[in-house]
Amino acid sequence: MSTRASRPIRVLIVDDLALIRAGFGAILRTQEDITVLGEAQEGEAAYEFCLRSAPDVVLMDIHMPNGVDGVTATRRITGELPGVRVVMISTFDLDEHVMEALRAGASGFVSKEVPPEELVRAVRVAHQGESVVTPRLLTRLIETFVRTPRPRRRPRLAGLTEREQDVLVLIARGYSNAEISASLQVAASTVKNHVTSLFAKIGVRDRAQAVILAYETGLVRPNE
Repeated sequence: MSTRASRPIRVLIVDDLALIRAGFGAILRTQEDITVLGEAQEGEAAYEFCLRSAPDVVLMDIHMPNGVDGVTATRRITGELPGVRVVMISTFDLDEHVMEALRAGASGFVSKEVPPEELVRAVRVAHQGESVVTPRLLTRLIETFVRTPRPRRRPRLAGLTEREQDVLVLIARGYSNAEISASLQVAASTVKNHVTSLFAKIGVRDRAQAVILAYETGLVRPNE
């Protein structure tokens, strides 16, 4: 009997350029554990496709000149279909729209010039529920586009225990769970439980959103 774990990762590719869709599709179709479920040229079509077919991962272009843009489509998809992971496709690393997409629920982003192996890895990482963005690059994005903390977001941290807040600070500084475990001298399973709990309390999907919130509330500051 087929299970979610054993079946291929089902991917939707969304880009207004047929060449990009064809190129990404050709790369992904070489992988036994990935299947390209379909393609779309703009956000509204992608949203409707997701409602019908619920792909595991959506590769979503940020800048689409016609129809619904990638950020809006991402917000709608992640808001209504929490099991669908969205990875943004961006021409530039430092793009304010990337930040908006991460806030909207995207699991990360890749460049349109991403090497084939990195594209495949991004799909697999997103499918596992992890963030597809390196801590260093996420920090650069935050330092560029998060100018001042947003006080209205501070109450979202009020329900955290002191240890959960410690974990969030370390996540925001780019620590992995293993590094947090070593830093706080607690078991890896304990760290995982803290991460799951604090994500639920502050209402974020993954580490990227958690990092953004930590900076926007002033819990952690750029260059600190």
